[in-house]
Amino acid sequence: LFCPCLVYGAYAFLPFDAPLLPTVSARLVYTLRCAAFATFPIVLGMIVSGISRLCSSALEPFGELQREVEIHRTYVSQSIQLFILYFFNMAVLATYLPQEALKLIPLLTGLFAISRLIYWLSYAIGRSFRAFGFSMTFLPLLAMLLWNLYSMFILEPENLLA
Repeated sequence: LFCPCLVYGAYAFLPFDAPLLPTVSARLVYTLRCAAFATFPIVLGMIVSGISRLCSSALEPFGELQREVEIHRTYVSQSIQLFILYFFNMAVLATYLPQEALKLIPLLTGLFAISRLIYWLSYAIGRSFRAFGFSMTFLPLLAMLLWNLYSMFILEPENLLA
């Protein structure tokens, strides 16, 4: 319930609009530029993971990892996997959204970045707290996937492969 309310509140109250994007290629470039901001938590996680690996007291670099190193490594690998799914779904979503709804692309990108940072923080606190951050990432991804499939197969089945 928190994610739709957060996205709707940002959509209604943030004072910006998406630029005029009449072609599919312009929409894809816009999505690509917005997705670059979503890589910030992943790059930050890679930096922290590298620093924690350098500062760990492990004598063998390929030996068993300490909990602090394992948390950051797991966060980075899961974030990369989710970012790939998120980006491809946002690219497809940008092709089906009307012009006035393209404001959702940067909002969903920001939601992804914030939710990954919340997941990282909650995962470091304890494994039982990470469900909130993961659901803030996964549920919008699931909603985008369902909307994309609905758009492809129900709204425009004649343009599925065009």
